[in-house]
Amino acid sequence: MDVENNKSAALVECVPNFSEGRKPEVVARLSQAIQSVETACVLDTHVDPDHNRSVITFVAAPDFIVEAAVRGVALAAELIDMRSHTGVHPRLGATDVLPFVPISGVTMEDCARLAHQAGERIAHELSIPVFFYERAAIRPDRVNLEDIRRGALELLREQIAIDPNRAPDAGPLLVHETAGAIAVGARPFLIAFNINLNTTDVSIARTIARAVRARHGGLPFVKALGFELSTRGLVQVSMNIVNYEVTGIGQAYEAVYKEAERLGVEIVSTEIVGLIPEKALDREAEYFQKLENFSDDKIFERRLQMCR
Repeated sequence: MDVENNKSAALVECVPNFSEGRKPEVVARLSQAIQSVETACVLDTHVDPDHNRSVITFVAAPDFIVEAAVRGVALAAELIDMRSHTGVHPRLGATDVLPFVPISGVTMEDCARLAHQAGERIAHELSIPVFFYERAAIRPDRVNLEDIRRGALELLREQIAIDPNRAPDAGPLLVHETAGAIAVGARPFLIAFNINLNTTDVSIARTIARAVRARHGGLPFVKALGFELSTRGLVQVSMNIVNYEVTGIGQAYEAVYKEAERLGVEIVSTEIVGLIPEKALDREAEYFQKLENFSDDKIFERRLQMCR
């Protein structure tokens, strides 16, 4: 794909989260399926074995983004069996979420329409129940992803056919036997930022997450969960910053730092999942000095230039 640095070229980002973080060969096949579509270019792949989750960030022209996304979801349905899936991150299915993000030459409303197109195809071609969220939501109680995903796949299996509030927006009243369900949405650019703590007590991470998340009176536009990283003997405060121009990474870090200090635990490291806009980074900040495995290849604009 050649974007030629043309800011007027219409471009959409898509960031599917797949429920596979322990088999790199599966993630590689998903990436290949996405890139088999004209104009589609994978910018970044993040794989996490504790979460048992991978995040693939790709871009494509609006006319091709839905096809690339559906190919990835279809292959995930073949390769990932949710009946045996384990991992600390809540999830709905083999492809947990499929958000569309406007980059250039498209509006949020355009991305919502693309999300609906993708969702209808996934529902009818793959028989996977679909829930629309964020700016693509068609029900007000489904704007927030956490409201859709509450109880994860296990609870949804029990409720989808008997509770009208858990019925999908598209697709069958039955979760796919192996692929589960999926949330498809449209949203602004999101920064996924994790902070790892030097303790094995996951209740501490959960207490901090509750204190900093917007939903419980913490920082605006911050979503947060606490997880155990059993392979590393640590716990993690995992955050989604959904409007970094209002609440930046530095503010999120400071809020977690204060809570961690109050609870007597130290911050070991920080992590960015996926890509980040250049202007969202503060290279002088304490969080930046603690970033794990960071390079300039994590900067969105730089990766976009490499899609040629």
